[in-house]
Amino acid sequence: MQPGPTRAPDHLGDFTVSARTIPIVLLAAGIGVIGTYVAVALLDLIALITNLVFFQRVSLVAVAPGSAPHSPWLILLAPIAGGLVVGAMARFGSEAIRGHGMPEAIDTILRGGSKVRPRIAILKPVSAAISIGSGGPFGAEGPIIMTGGAFGSICAQLLELTADERKTLLVAGAAAGMTATFNAPFASILLAIELLLFEWRPRSFLPVTAAAAVAAILRAHVLGADPLFPAAALAPALDSFGYLLCVVAGCTGGVLAVVATRLVYFSEDTFKRLPFHWAWWPAIGGAIIGLGGLVEPRALGVGYDVIAEFLSGHAALSLIVGILVVKTLIWSLSLGSGTSGGVLAPIFMIGAALGALEARVFPPVAPGFWSLISLAAVMGGVMRSPLTGVIFALELTHDWTALLPLTIASASAYGLSALTLKRSVLTEKVARKGFHLTREYSVDPLETLLVADVMTREFTSFSAKAPLADAVATFVAQHGDSREQQRSERLYPVLDEDERLVGVVTRSDLFRAALAESATLERAVLHLGLTAPEVCFADMTLREAAHLFAERGISRAPVVSRADPQRVVGMVSLVDLLEGRLRDLHEERISERVLDLRDLLRLRRRPLPD
Repeated sequence: MQPGPTRAPDHLGDFTVSARTIPIVLLAAGIGVIGTYVAVALLDLIALITNLVFFQRVSLVAVAPGSAPHSPWLILLAPIAGGLVVGAMARFGSEAIRGHGMPEAIDTILRGGSKVRPRIAILKPVSAAISIGSGGPFGAEGPIIMTGGAFGSICAQLLELTADERKTLLVAGAAAGMTATFNAPFASILLAIELLLFEWRPRSFLPVTAAAAVAAILRAHVLGADPLFPAAALAPALDSFGYLLCVVAGCTGGVLAVVATRLVYFSEDTFKRLPFHWAWWPAIGGAIIGLGGLVEPRALGVGYDVIAEFLSGHAALSLIVGILVVKTLIWSLSLGSGTSGGVLAPIFMIGAALGALEARVFPPVAPGFWSLISLAAVMGGVMRSPLTGVIFALELTHDWTALLPLTIASASAYGLSALTLKRSVLTEKVARKGFHLTREYSVDPLETLLVADVMTREFTSFSAKAPLADAVATFVAQHGDSREQQRSERLYPVLDEDERLVGVVTRSDLFRAALAESATLERAVLHLGLTAPEVCFADMTLREAAHLFAERGISRAPVVSRADPQRVVGMVSLVDLLEGRLRDLHEERISERVLDLRDLLRLRRRPLPD
């Protein structure tokens, strides 16, 4: 009888989670409250500055700069003045407020131990409000992510937490702020996973979800529970040609995403070549914004009213073209100046404008349908977050019938962007600081293999009480007979009379002993070696073994049974641990034909069993 499959070790599970996650979840829920009111305060501050600058009144009612006619001098000079203030705040306050928020949050997570300085929690929202309120064509979400994350990080820094726990609370604050801004909790959670957490684990997913859920509940009381851009009419089911057009719209959105991304970093490279201090750059970016505002005033500001107009399907051709050209140029070129402002709202507006233009060529489906499809496509292409783009579009409009078309378009744009550009508008900035960032998620091959799968079962051992001279003689004889074997064997278990592990000796120990005086060789082997060696269990994953090696600074260890921790069953080294990676490379690179067409034909001719 063939033996049955071996059961997986009982100490392993699908996820690694401990009771410590519970207090982190509770902390994240509290941070969700903070993130909500931080987002509301920032939105109010943007509204206040917009009203002061463009309408010379004190009001917290949200208003767009281009909703009424203004003096050309005001349109031109307001963004320049805003840029001067932001540049001064960055120069004399903190350079960390420069940029659109998400790359800075990523950099803080990956390189800064998720430690945000308290001053950022004040300077970032104020600088963003000044930039946007003075006409900057940016969104509030990037600064909200950085600000909400800053408050989450500050709360975490007040407690004795690990860097991973600080990261979780930082991202919880960011997700709460996003949820409060867009009333899109699911999309905010997905954005956290796709862009900020760099892991899919209960220890981070549960706290971030708690923060987003709390923010969504509070948001309903503070700002209302309605979608930000309610759909004028739900989209009907498409025919095959309609789905094909979704692919076309997605690819077109991907092209626009690539162009906009290249423009952002062309602008950044150009600003870096200017012969004066970077604190003046936002003012130059403001001049670009002002010139664009003279051409299309409604391109200024966050532009939620314009996005709503596109999604309603009632936008005029002049507005569509003006936004598509002017907004793309002033957003991408001014963002490279290092001013403060987000990317999501501009992406939404540019994508919706592209869709509104396509709607004049594509067959009608529902009012604003193609604007919605292109909005998700451009987001999927710019941010390389296709699932977030789909869910954002659904939660912004509540047009749940558009799920499949949105998925097709966003995936198409994502694929084109990933094939064309190595990095997104968010990760390129991190890479330019010398940090390589990968956003691919896969199962670690070191998690799928156990130490027992790769360990060396044949090894040399020595008796604890044997004279050192005998051990050295054995070692030298084996070294001469099998040089290659000795090169791989550098650690030798020392066993007692019952064949149980009591220590280890290294090859270096034996070499030194061979050169020592004869008196030294009369000592027992155990006196030469280490009597409390680190060991690996046979049912450890290779990842657990790698962590042990890293923590203890070792490169090989005896392997023992968990049931009998002194019974040596093998030896494992760093070279053995690489076996997991090697198998993964084989699966990725080696192509083979497993089935032949003739095999299938022979199977077809085979009579069915009775």
